[in-house]
Amino acid sequence: MIVENAVRPSDEQIKSFFANAGTDQDGPIVMVNLLKFHERAAYPDGRDADISGQEAYMRYGIEVSKLLTKVGGRMVFGAVIDGLMLGKCEELWDQIALVEYPSRAALMEMVMSPEYHAIEFHREAGLAGQLNIGTRVPV
Repeated sequence: MIVENAVRPSDEQIKSFFANAGTDQDGPIVMVNLLKFHERAAYPDGRDADISGQEAYMRYGIEVSKLLTKVGGRMVFGAVIDGLMLGKCEELWDQIALVEYPSRAALMEMVMSPEYHAIEFHREAGLAGQLNIGTRVPV
């Protein structure tokens, strides 16, 4: 399996992921977020170079939790990854977060909002890479 460790989705990924947003096929989803942090925050302007990537990401996390509530979402689970029982990978992810949204449309509303754009620089400064996996209960 090839895993590309990215911080931003491609235009093609966005189009594919949100294809059913706002349709009768849209419904509750849980996003599985696998997070890998920079050792040190990587702000483009060089600020806060003395804090960890995790600390920069937590700045984002505090603010994004407020936006989650506005769109009807919630944090379901978050934890540090501390081992691998089955399978192989070159390097473990640092943390996992499960976030529930009432729909893909709600997620899209959040990530397209000016409030989200005002905080996402903390996310990018903190993350060395991320996998976002959308899940839904089959009907």
